[in-house]
This record gives sequence, C-alpha cells and structure tokens, in this order.
Amino acid sequence: QVQLVESGGGLVQAGGSLTIACAASGHTFSGYNMGWFRQAPGKGRVFVAAMNWSTGNTVYAEAAKGRFTISIDTAKNTVYLRMTSLKPEDTAVYYCAADFMGGARLSREYHEYAYWGRGTQVTVSS
Repeated sequence: QVQLVESGGGLVQAGGSLTIACAASGHTFSGYNMGWFRQAPGKGRVFVAAMNWSTGNTVYAEAAKGRFTISIDTAKNTVYLRMTSLKPEDTAVYYCAADFMGGARLSREYHEYAYWGRGTQVTVSS
C-alpha cells in the first residue's frame, strides 16, 4: 500500500527558507513521477513542482522557479521541496503526490496523480 507522509512544515518569516519532506513507502518508486502541490485557504490545489524518480528530470510552476527546488533521496525514499525567498502568498498546505502512469512526461495536473499524502502546513508571515 502506497503511503506518502509529509513533514517539516511550519511558520517562517517572509524571505526565509524551509525544506519540507515526503517519506514514500509501500511501492517501488523507480521510474515514476513525484509531485508537490499546494492549497491555500479557499483555493484549489495548485501544482508546484515534479520530478522523475529515476531520471531526475524536473518541472516547476512559474511561481516556484528560481525559489523552490525539488529533490529525491532514493536511499531514504524521500522527496524534498526546498523553498527559499518565501513570500506570504506561499502560505498553504503542501501535498506530496505520486504519479505511476506518466512515465517520462511530468504532469502538472493534480488529477493525474493517484496517491497523495495528508499535507503539511507552511505559513509565511509578513
């Protein structure tokens, strides 16, 4: 059974940095795509970044480019999202997700990710 468990969220000041993690288990993730999405209060779930477990290929939302970095520690089966230069508008619940069908194509669409974690809250104060 696939399990994705996020951790590392918290309160950070604007301009600060934070790294959140997603511990993945219950499946062989090699070759599959892992994504980060976020959902602010009253808004829909929005794509942040995605990475292929094996190739290391990545794709980022425009809002994340240059500030956020997705990475995978295959030895620990953990996906990370390093966030820098944080802004109040980055405040959201951040979700980790797994896409087992995309192959080489990194999807930005939340409905293409079959497995989800419960999320971790990131709050950026101004």
